[in-house]
Amino acid sequence: MAMLEVKDLVVRYGAIEALHGVSLSVERGQIVTLIGSNGAGKTTTLRAISGLVRAAAGSITFEGRPIANQPPHRILRQGLVQSPEGRGIFANMTVAENLDLGAFARDDKAGIASDREKSLSLFPRLRERLSQNAGTLSGGEQQMLAMARALLARPKLLLLDEPSLGLAPQVVQTIFQIIREINAAGTTILLVEQNAHMALSISHFGYVLEVGRIAMADKASTLEASDEVRKAYLGVG
Repeated sequence: MAMLEVKDLVVRYGAIEALHGVSLSVERGQIVTLIGSNGAGKTTTLRAISGLVRAAAGSITFEGRPIANQPPHRILRQGLVQSPEGRGIFANMTVAENLDLGAFARDDKAGIASDREKSLSLFPRLRERLSQNAGTLSGGEQQMLAMARALLARPKLLLLDEPSLGLAPQVVQTIFQIIREINAAGTTILLVEQNAHMALSISHFGYVLEVGRIAMADKASTLEASDEVRKAYLGVG
């Protein structure tokens, strides 16, 4: 049984249908990537999975339990956690306070302290800036904070929405290395990313989303070698 199973998902914004029957699955322990151009519906797919937008039709199952249209806080408590596009940090709060918010649904103090230490080990720059307001961090540091905050919720499945957006190439390399480390430590990941080359290079499986529909689905290495994907998303040919 797949950890996450999305079947025939339809999402509408008023009269506009953004997703036209999207189906995908994520196996436990994998990194699965969802690539596509702007407006294809990638973020909408993640937001429907995490309960932030309503599904008009279709089903979403997490660890065998239906979660479509459940409140986001209930979905989070089941272990499905999203790090949003644009980072979504609280700029006027400190780094430490932002991290604390990641654990708002937990009451296991020892576990929270342990996970906080693990997150700071993954993102050592944040340790140096715990008392600093999050809004004064660089773009790369803000992305690190968004991911570290998500990890404080102890995700079984981590949804990452455009983690490389607007970052310098060297910072992007660091972020993707950390994504690999998070996965290697046992967290399953569903990754939405415009940098298709980087996303496919670290993923096990991939989906190509085009105007609200899944156009291709295969092993990430196969997609990366596909002439169609290379021309459309990798700038080759």
